[in-house]
Amino acid sequence: MLSDEELLRYSRQILVQQIDIEGQLRLKAARALIIGLGGLGSPVALYMAAAGVGELHLADFDSVDLTNLQRQVLHDTASVGSSKVDSAMLRLAAINPQVRLVPHRSALDEDTLAAAVAAVDLVLDCSDNFHTREAVNAACVVAQKPLVSGAAIRLEGQLSVFDPRNPASPCYHCLYGHGSETELTCSEAGVVGPLVGMVGSLQALEALKVLAGFGEPLVGRLLLVDALSARFRELRVKRDPACSVCGTAHG
Repeated sequence: MLSDEELLRYSRQILVQQIDIEGQLRLKAARALIIGLGGLGSPVALYMAAAGVGELHLADFDSVDLTNLQRQVLHDTASVGSSKVDSAMLRLAAINPQVRLVPHRSALDEDTLAAAVAAVDLVLDCSDNFHTREAVNAACVVAQKPLVSGAAIRLEGQLSVFDPRNPASPCYHCLYGHGSETELTCSEAGVVGPLVGMVGSLQALEALKVLAGFGEPLVGRLLLVDALSARFRELRVKRDPACSVCGTAHG
């Protein structure tokens, strides 16, 4: 049940008809893995903790750099040089001490990634490289765990939800295949802070929808954000039966 303090803390969220007490209880019982505590992971972690998701697993092997602070709002100037996981845990515990925080400070290899994914109910991929996204997707397909994936660079962002429990849902590999030959990073191409804030906030919202069981998650749909013109576009994405990760010949 929810304590009096929890009922007060989450009262505005509980008032939303689609969430109510039952949805809040589902969030309290939920466990989510956030991979990457940078530009996307910052709003994701902040909003997931504030919303009362019971257990957040935080994965990042990097340290806070001064160049991060323009967009990675989870961290501050005093945390430069420290572990992003440690910085995040201090901030999140200050926001909501009722949320249990599980740290993953080392890079996740195939085995540790599989174990980390198996230990939660949902994964949020907030990483910044294609190799990690592919590995996370494969682990989620094997463990049958929903994946909320976001990306942002320059003034463009995208977001989708992949749910292997749904037979009609594509996986990340269905959509992107083996990726592009040249993969740019924020340090090479740049990125505007509010854009990653927007995409990360949408990731958190999609995760809450899946965990609490309300609304229509972005399964089978890719949301494209053009921050330069303030336009959103949606593309339908179908599962690839021949996909080497989730296809029927391989599943």
